[in-house]
Amino acid sequence: MKTEVLSVEGMTCASCVRRVEGALKKLDGVADAAVNLASEKARIDYDAARVSLTEMQKAVKDSGYTLVLPVEPKAGGPPESAKTLPKQEALKRTRNDLILSALLTVPVMVLSMISMTGWYMSSSPLSMDETNKVLLLLTTPIVFIPGRRFFKGLWAATRHLTADMNTLVAVGTGAAYVYSLIAVLFPEFLGHPGYMTDVYFDSTATIITLILLGKYLEASAKQRASESIEKLMGLQPATARVQKGGREVDIPISQVEVGDLIIVRPGERIPVDGVITDGLTTLDESMVTGESLPVEKSVGHPVTGGTINLHGSILFRATAVGSNTLLARIVKLVEEAQGSKAPIQSLADKIAAVFVPIVIGIALMTFVLWYAVGGLPFTHALLNFIAVLIIACPCALGLATPTAIMVGTGAGARLGILIRDAESLERIRNINTVVFDKTGTLTSGKPEVTEVVPLNGHSEQDILVMASSVERKSEHPLAGAIVRYAESLGIKPQESEGFQSLAGHGVAGRVGEVAVVAGNLNLMHRFDIPTHAAEADMTRASARGETSVLVATGGTLAGVINIGDTLKPTTPAAVRALQSMGIDTVLMTGDREPTARVIATGAGINTVIAGVLPDQKAQRIKGLQSEGRIVAMVGDGINDAPALAQADVGIAMGSGTDIAMETASITIMNGDLNGVERAIRLSARTLRTIKQNLFWAFIYNVIGIPLAALGLLNPMIAAAAMAFSSVSVVSNSLRLKRLYRSPEA
Repeated sequence: MKTEVLSVEGMTCASCVRRVEGALKKLDGVADAAVNLASEKARIDYDAARVSLTEMQKAVKDSGYTLVLPVEPKAGGPPESAKTLPKQEALKRTRNDLILSALLTVPVMVLSMISMTGWYMSSSPLSMDETNKVLLLLTTPIVFIPGRRFFKGLWAATRHLTADMNTLVAVGTGAAYVYSLIAVLFPEFLGHPGYMTDVYFDSTATIITLILLGKYLEASAKQRASESIEKLMGLQPATARVQKGGREVDIPISQVEVGDLIIVRPGERIPVDGVITDGLTTLDESMVTGESLPVEKSVGHPVTGGTINLHGSILFRATAVGSNTLLARIVKLVEEAQGSKAPIQSLADKIAAVFVPIVIGIALMTFVLWYAVGGLPFTHALLNFIAVLIIACPCALGLATPTAIMVGTGAGARLGILIRDAESLERIRNINTVVFDKTGTLTSGKPEVTEVVPLNGHSEQDILVMASSVERKSEHPLAGAIVRYAESLGIKPQESEGFQSLAGHGVAGRVGEVAVVAGNLNLMHRFDIPTHAAEADMTRASARGETSVLVATGGTLAGVINIGDTLKPTTPAAVRALQSMGIDTVLMTGDREPTARVIATGAGINTVIAGVLPDQKAQRIKGLQSEGRIVAMVGDGINDAPALAQADVGIAMGSGTDIAMETASITIMNGDLNGVERAIRLSARTLRTIKQNLFWAFIYNVIGIPLAALGLLNPMIAAAAMAFSSVSVVSNSLRLKRLYRSPEA
């Protein structure tokens, strides 16, 4: 059995997903197929001995869509996907169609409205017949250029005896346009002079423009989602500096083999996974552990591809290359999670799949019964047929979800909550478990001085003056924390001489006539400085997950500066707010259990999952989901990307990495965890509004379609009812704007 995650092109709604899945599952040898509309990917489990990818591609093509197969890698590079239409080009085409449609729709709407006024009828140089012809000229390009995609979709669905949102849009706009076209050019065919016949060009133009707007927003979100994979892959350098035969040679990353000796200088990224054989350095491993504090590495320590070498040159032996590196596994996890099947399908598409065929059937039955059985003239039967279609025109249905989503997401943006798509907004209201990353999510994400402990008769100010004076010449993050803390208290560093950066230990120098040493326990031992007075303070700090910097002046220990990653001020209140809603809260981190417990206790979180690496985080999320939980993951680092993608809803902190924000469904821009609770409440309110909108959109159909079928509703009244339904839907959506004007709303 093999598993492939492949792109599918041409899908527009839930019924498309069902057709693609059905086509794949019918093949002998395909065990399972899950198609994700949001990511436009199919995850296929199959027996390669019984069915080939080419056969799958043909089956999908026969159902009206395109399955994109992987192409052979070039020069040992990673697999690529052959794209028949790049996403950038498709997005540009949709944008251009939207602009053209909007530019033509505005004059259509304006002219349609003013043509109904008494002033226009008495003062306009154009007759109503001429006005209608102008509307026809403006609307025709909208139907045949931007609107052609819907009619192509209608044709594809009709060929397979199904119906989707394209069918709904095409039937509604097509019926309104054709009827209006006949009314303008051949009014005698309808039994009326042209100026007495109602036309529906404004409805045709407006529907197409609004649907195109939704398509453009959807395409933009999908493009951003796919970019997260590319950015993850971009963390790996293109080349590696390999030591061969006593020479240094730069070779493509694809040519690195296990066992190669690789040289990495300061500021460069580690190209592949390995073990250090020579050198001492400090690495930024936040990509792996989520921790902001650099990690000191020496001979025998492992290094991970994609991490950054901050200080010192190292030589290491490659232990994992290509798809076996940790970074490659993270990329695969994100891709698989994004390509898995979404748990919730679009309500509008589900309704449309049943609603459209029924409406068309009722309209045809209305025409046949009135014309063949009732004996009405052809034009009267046709008017009743058109009336059924017009009252069922999907304007209000098309507006029901997009308007609520647009207003809801706009309200969220004012609260600092960016919601990527409607599906994410729909899901989050059902969340019952929120999993938090630690660094940068619950905490500030950067080292800060938490405590200064004076020893041996020294004062806190003395310690900070001496420490900041020598540390200000160091580039180490802990040095920066000490200097920032001193400056916040109004303490200015003094000039120092003889500065030494002792890699892996600390710094040394002279301030005036006083020798100052600041660093770890090993550095104190190196200078034969007794440290027993600091042991209790260091033990206490270690239990809190903090790092101790010992400061000695004149050969005597002066004090201890404890540095750690502190909780954000809003974290405890945000956790309590979620718990008051009946939501379980969990801390998941790569930290050791004692450190994690300290942070969890301060935040008010009872459940802790500690010592978890990036490739394990997604599995832990799956484990919670297997218990029946609906899980939201809140994180900010690259290491959180697989878990963010796997969770039912991924929530990223705006202060985090681009990868986290693009993989997540929701981004809290201001980094305030209270945004999680607000997003859940906003989701519930928006979904309630959508359901109300759908009710109002369909109540007109429930009442109007029978009246139209009975011949009691002419197209003009049907159009008025349709317009009123649209107004009611938009007005109801705008209520969200008033409800969420401030964070307190």
